Amino acid sequence: MSTSPLVFITGASSGIGQALAASFYEAGYRLALAARRTAEIESWAGERQLDPDRYQVYGADVAQTDSIVAAAAACIERQGLPDVVIANAGISVGIDTAEREDIEVMARTFATNNVGLMATFHPFVAAMRQRGSGRLVGIASVAAIRGLPGHGAYCASKAGVVAYCESLRGELRNSGVKVVTLCPGYIDTPLTQGNRYGMPFLMKAQDFADQALRAIEAGTSYRVIPWQMGVVAKLMRMLPNALLDRAVQGRARKKRSGES
Repeated sequence: MSTSPLVFITGASSGIGQALAASFYEAGYRLALAARRTAEIESWAGERQLDPDRYQVYGADVAQTDSIVAAAAACIERQGLPDVVIANAGISVGIDTAEREDIEVMARTFATNNVGLMATFHPFVAAMRQRGSGRLVGIASVAAIRGLPGHGAYCASKAGVVAYCESLRGELRNSGVKVVTLCPGYIDTPLTQGNRYGMPFLMKAQDFADQALRAIEAGTSYRVIPWQMGVVAKLMRMLPNALLDRAVQGRARKKRSGES
């Protein structure tokens, strides 16, 4: 079995996940790429002429616990225990609490963004702890900092990612396993291209991935990328509620499911 490091990435068929795969591949890692849309990964790998010996593709839906756990087990069997696991898969849909169907949207969001994140880490934690090394990476968002109108499901789920990873970091302290929380700002991906509001400091996905790679290898506990959004996030956190409410008044809401 190859001795080069291995990274396991969920949501690897597009956007940030795909960009992270490219960055880690260029850095010499082998890739374990998990997603529901495996054909898109295979097509991307073919276009980039990736070495077939350096990547494997696993069909998995992180919202289905048995599905992602099975993919993780297959990864360990075929490629070995990863050095880095990145729980990147996520969804973002607007909600309106007055609409009954949006309760299901909230449930799906948490099933993917939160339960799916834990299910992604679960198969690797004990073995990483026994080995005494590893990186577990949760992809959160600056949307975790303050709740925004129409973004209730996404903001709440990403705040949950931050809190969960912080808890896990404490549990794994002194084990050699690092927990890294990354909070992307506005990244140019299919997930954000339909947004109908301003996106300050919009960043290319590959630029984000290159910076994320450095933070992950350093074992950084928490990082907002780009740094400018980190400053904005801190200011927003300190903003009194009355001022925040005034600042977001009239702001365009995230599209609900089915909205064009």
